[in-house]
Amino acid sequence: MQSSATGTVSSPGVKYEESPCPTPNVAGLDSLNFPSGVTCGYLTVPENRAKPDGRQIRIFASRAPAVTATGEEPLVWLAGGPGGAGSFNVASMVAKGVNADRDVIFVDQRGTLHADPLLPCPEVDQFENDTVDLPMSAASTTTLDTAAYQACRDRLAATVVFLDYYNTTENAADIADLRVAMGIDSWNVYGVSYGTRLALSLLRDHPEGIKSMVLDSVSPPVNNIVDTWWSAPASSFKAIFAACEAQPACAAAYPNLAADFTDTVNRLNTTPLVVQTQDSAGAPVTVNIDGFALAYAVINASEKFDPAAIPMMVGDIAKGDGQGIATVLLNLLNPPTTVGLAGVGLGLTVFCQESANLTTEAEALATAKSYLPDFPDDVLKLQPKRGRLFTECPVWNVGKADPSVIAPTKSDVPVLILEGAFDAATAPEWVDLITPDLPNSQVVTFPMTGHSVVPKSSCGLNLLNSFLADPMQKVDGSCVDQTLLTFKTG
Repeated sequence: MQSSATGTVSSPGVKYEESPCPTPNVAGLDSLNFPSGVTCGYLTVPENRAKPDGRQIRIFASRAPAVTATGEEPLVWLAGGPGGAGSFNVASMVAKGVNADRDVIFVDQRGTLHADPLLPCPEVDQFENDTVDLPMSAASTTTLDTAAYQACRDRLAATVVFLDYYNTTENAADIADLRVAMGIDSWNVYGVSYGTRLALSLLRDHPEGIKSMVLDSVSPPVNNIVDTWWSAPASSFKAIFAACEAQPACAAAYPNLAADFTDTVNRLNTTPLVVQTQDSAGAPVTVNIDGFALAYAVINASEKFDPAAIPMMVGDIAKGDGQGIATVLLNLLNPPTTVGLAGVGLGLTVFCQESANLTTEAEALATAKSYLPDFPDDVLKLQPKRGRLFTECPVWNVGKADPSVIAPTKSDVPVLILEGAFDAATAPEWVDLITPDLPNSQVVTFPMTGHSVVPKSSCGLNLLNSFLADPMQKVDGSCVDQTLLTFKTG
C-alpha cells in the first residue's frame, strides 16, 4: 500500500475511515456480494465545498487487494451512469482478475448505492415498470414521467439534501480527496461512460498523483451530450447494419435492413405495435412498441444484451413480429431487488446542470435531425436513454453549471482510450474531441463491441493491464480481432 501521499486534502475535515463491508452488498443479489479480502470504508467530505463547515456527507469505497503483491500503484474505478456505483462492479471484476497485480479501489460516488446519502428515485423506477404498455413518446407518458420526477424531487428536498451539489465538480474533488485521505502517493484512474467525464474532470482540476488513465466509452466534458446524444445511436445503427451487410448469411436474410429499420420506426411512431406476451414469471403482460421503443430496444440490445440478435429482431418487427423487441423491453424493466438503488439524484443533476440547461430543446432536436434526418421528431425529442430532460430539468430545478465544468482537459499523462464501434450510448466520434489535448493518448477501437468495453471483453481487460504495466508503451491491440461476432438469422 502506498503511503505519505503527495498533495494536500483540499477540504478541511476530510477523513477516510475503514468500516465493515455491507453484507449483503445488495439484498437479493448474492452474486454482487463483496469477495473475501475486500476492505471498505467511508470518506467524509462537505456536501458543498464552498461551505466546508456545513452539511457533511460520506463517499463509500471498497478496496480489492492485489492477488500478487507487486507494489504497483493502485487503480481507482469510476463507474458510469451517472448514478451507477463501483460496488456493483466489485464481484464481477475481481472474478475477471482486474486486481491480479495491483489493488483496485471501487468508488460509490456521492449520491450512489452505499454513499450517505443515497439519492434514489424509486418513483421513476416504478413509472418505467408501470408504463411498458404505453407508447413511450406520447405526451401523456411524458406527463406521467414528469410527475414521477416531481414526486422524487419533493421527497429528496424534504430530507434537506441540496441536489445542486451532486455534480461532477464536487464528485471530482471527492475522488482527489480520497487519494490523499487513503495515503496513496500515486494511482491510475479507470473511468467508464460517465466515469470518463469524471476522470477527465479529475485530471483537469486535480491532476496531482495521477500516473495514467484508461477511458472506456468516452463522454467528454467538452461535449454537450444532450445536443449530440443521438449521434451515438446513429453511428451504432450504421455500424451494425454495415457489419450485417458484410456477412453473406446476414445480408441474404436482411437485404434492406437499414431501410426496413427506419421505415418501421416511422410506422410504429404513427401506429404502435401492441404485443401480448409474458413476463419472466409467466404472467401475461402487454408491451407497447412505438417508434422510440424500437430504437430504445436496439440501443440497449447493443449495450446490455446480444448485439448478434439485432438484425433478426429488426427484420422480425419489420414484418410485424415484435416478440424479440418486446423481450428486450421487458428485460430492461427494474426488478424488485433493484428499484431505488440507482443514484438518480446525481444523474439528473449532472444531466441538467451540465448539459440540458446549457442548451435548448430546439437546438438539441435540430442536431439530432442532422444525425437521423429520416427519424420522426417525436422520437428524437427524447434522449436515447429514454430521457425527457427538457420537461424533467425544470422540475429538478438545479440551475446551470459554471462554464469551467465543460473546459477541455489538457495533459501529458498517458491515456488509453477504448471504444466500441457499436457503442450507442457514447459516440466513437467523441474521442476526437479529447485526443488533440492528450498528446500521450492512444486509441483502440473494438469493431463489433458496444458500450463499456472492459467489463464485457477479456481483450479490453488485457489491454488495460498491459497499459498500466507500462503506460508509455503502445499496447498491442491485435486481440480485438478475436472480438468479432456472427449475426443470428433465425
